[in-house]
Amino acid sequence: MFTGIVAATGKLISRTSYDGDLRIRFDVPPTLMSGCKIGDSISISGVCLTMLEPDATGFSADLSVETLDKTSLGNRQEGDSVNLELAMRASDRLGGHMVSGHVDGLARLISRSEDGRSERFLFETDRKLARYIAPKGSACLDGVSLTVNEVDDNRFSICIIPHTLEVTTLGSLAAGEDVNLEVDLIARYLDRLNQYGQSEYTGSQPGS
Repeated sequence: MFTGIVAATGKLISRTSYDGDLRIRFDVPPTLMSGCKIGDSISISGVCLTMLEPDATGFSADLSVETLDKTSLGNRQEGDSVNLELAMRASDRLGGHMVSGHVDGLARLISRSEDGRSERFLFETDRKLARYIAPKGSACLDGVSLTVNEVDDNRFSICIIPHTLEVTTLGSLAAGEDVNLEVDLIARYLDRLNQYGQSEYTGSQPGS
């Protein structure tokens, strides 16, 4: 589980293909790797992956066919930067919102414009995902916890403050580029429950 508060950025330094899936390696700040071990969960631009081959300078991660199909990580090339967050501890402050690292799909940046000292980003996503995005609700874009400002059909806008633009990869995002989108976790489960409806629940247990 994550909070969407990016701890650092890292740089992709190698890609190795294995029968349809991929292993990638990142160079990251040594401070992030302190205490990390093989098997730890880490969010890479919003995608929860397992840390492999960790050392003082970085780590590797395997991308399954499913991950390559649902996220933008397979399109990242050597030299590209990513947002990083280690899995939260039970004692950590929940500074962002509940983020699982299970990407639902992609959102595309349509435009960005000045909004005071901040910038307003306009994104577009698939209508199947847009139903989960609400004004003043939460969304996780490339691993960054953000508040949705306005929603119009399958487009939504987000105001991003200077600090976030500086310390995450969103500052270099250009119109036409995709980001990984994880919708609000609660909205996702509420929708699933609603698909069945209360009439479907009887309270009986299997075999009773």
